[in-house]
Amino acid sequence: MSTYVLIHGAGDAGWSWHLVAAELRSRGHDVVAPDLPAGDDSATLTDYADAVVEAAGHRPDPVVVGHSFGGFTAPLVADRLSAGLLVLVAAMIPAPGESPDDWGRRTGCGDAVRAQAARDGGRTGHADPYVGFYHDVPRALAEEALGKERAHPSPAAMAQPWPLDAWPDVPTRFVLGTEDRCFPPEFLRRLAAERLGLVADEIAAGHCVALSRPAELADLLERYRAG
Repeated sequence: MSTYVLIHGAGDAGWSWHLVAAELRSRGHDVVAPDLPAGDDSATLTDYADAVVEAAGHRPDPVVVGHSFGGFTAPLVADRLSAGLLVLVAAMIPAPGESPDDWGRRTGCGDAVRAQAARDGGRTGHADPYVGFYHDVPRALAEEALGKERAHPSPAAMAQPWPLDAWPDVPTRFVLGTEDRCFPPEFLRRLAAERLGLVADEIAAGHCVALSRPAELADLLERYRAG
C-alpha cells in the first residue's frame, strides 16, 4: 500500500480529487486530499503547504500530486515530506523566487493562450467555465464542481515569491491534457522541458482531468508509482 497526497488547484477543494481518490483506494492505497485554506486574504503558499503536511501526518514516502495552481504547493510539500514521487497534473511550474502573480508573464502563458484561442475560435481562455474548464466533464458533475468553488488562492499567496531555492530532489513527472483550454498543451510541453527537463505524458482530456478521466489518471499515477 502507498499513500497518495492529492493537492487541488485554484478555486477548488479536495473534492475535486474524489473520483481519482476512489480509484486509488479501490486499489488498496491510502489517499489524503485536504481542503487548502480559503477565504483568508493573508494565507501564504507556506500556509498551504502547512495544511497539507498536517493532513498527511507521518505517512512514509508518499506520492505527492498537484493540479494546476497546486504546482506551487506540491513541491513544497514533497520537499518537507521526503516524498518518493512528485507528479504535476496540468500544473504551474514555478521557478525559485517567482510569485504566482508573475508566473504568467515570465512563462509566456498569456501569449500562448491568446495564440491558441486564435486557432480554436476562442475556446481556449473562454470566460464561460463550461467552455474553458469543464468542456469534457459531464454537465451534472461540472455543475457540482462549480457549486464547490472557494476563494483560493489568496492575494498574499499570489504575491509571495516561491520559497524554494531549487526544485526538490524528488523524482518528478508531468501530465498534461491534450484538450486543455486553460494552459495550452504546447505551452505545457515547452514549460516541462525548459523548467524540469521532462517530456510530459499526455491524456486526451481538458484541464480538469481528475473529473473527466479519473480512471485513466489513476492508471498513470499507478504506473509512475510502480516504476
